[in-house]
Amino acid sequence: MDALELIRVRGLEVAVRVWHPTAPRTLIAWHGLARHGGDFADFARQLGPGWRVLAPDTPGRGLSSWSLYPAHEYLYAHYMKVAVAVLDHFDLETVPWVGTSMGGLLGMLLAAEPDTAPRIERLVLNDVGPELDPDGLAQLALYFGMPHRFCTFGQLEAELRRHYQGFGIQGDDAWRRLALGSSRRLPDGSWTYHFDPRIGEQFIHDTPRDTWADWAAIRCPLMVIRGAESPLLRADSVSRMAEVQPGLITLEVPGCGHAPMLDRASQVVPMADFLTHRRWRHHLGRLHPAMPFWQRTWQWLHRLMRR
Repeated sequence: MDALELIRVRGLEVAVRVWHPTAPRTLIAWHGLARHGGDFADFARQLGPGWRVLAPDTPGRGLSSWSLYPAHEYLYAHYMKVAVAVLDHFDLETVPWVGTSMGGLLGMLLAAEPDTAPRIERLVLNDVGPELDPDGLAQLALYFGMPHRFCTFGQLEAELRRHYQGFGIQGDDAWRRLALGSSRRLPDGSWTYHFDPRIGEQFIHDTPRDTWADWAAIRCPLMVIRGAESPLLRADSVSRMAEVQPGLITLEVPGCGHAPMLDRASQVVPMADFLTHRRWRHHLGRLHPAMPFWQRTWQWLHRLMRR
């Protein structure tokens, strides 16, 4: 990363990793359940110096604070408040959002809620959607719902290679960098993952909601990336997503499971095209219906002039 911003959100310190701080355009990149913003380093470099990439560490992960109240703060409702605080801190009225797994669901919820929808200019979901395979989700909850301890750093790296093989990571150097950014040492000298072990309680405490209704409510341009071997996002779910949102752009990554690392040109170039596409896709009726008519009209004109 090129810079680090620390933001206070309701007593928690939230770390935001920044690449290309002076770039003319900005996007938010939000990581998955047990990861951190550092996962977007290669993505930021591939995307290039024209984009300022802001990648927050969700509370309980990476460089951000751990919560003293996991049952109340390791929830999507709280993550949405953290996201709004990040947008406010950087004075971002509206911004493209790239989200991997949990980060994609967070962006989807923000884009669906009337109060926050105008702040998501366009949305890229990385191997996630409104419908997730229940078996894959259960395996995810089981794995991150238990503590992990390794006697040596080498054992931790070996487990990372096994568990994250679906990321499509190539080369020993890339795996070593992933391990260095994913580990912390315990007082007895053993090793564990960087995140708070209690983040898995989200699967217990979070309130279920109709995510298909959320998906249908979104009015910004949409793109979904799917690992061809993903155990979480099925191909038929992507087809249904496109039926509900006919303008959906899709990209399937061969030889990859959950979730693509967005670390190579074959993945980033189509994303860059989506993020910079100038063609006006949406008529006035596609703007969020909860807004007053004058506000929708002003927003439509504002966006049109920016293109």
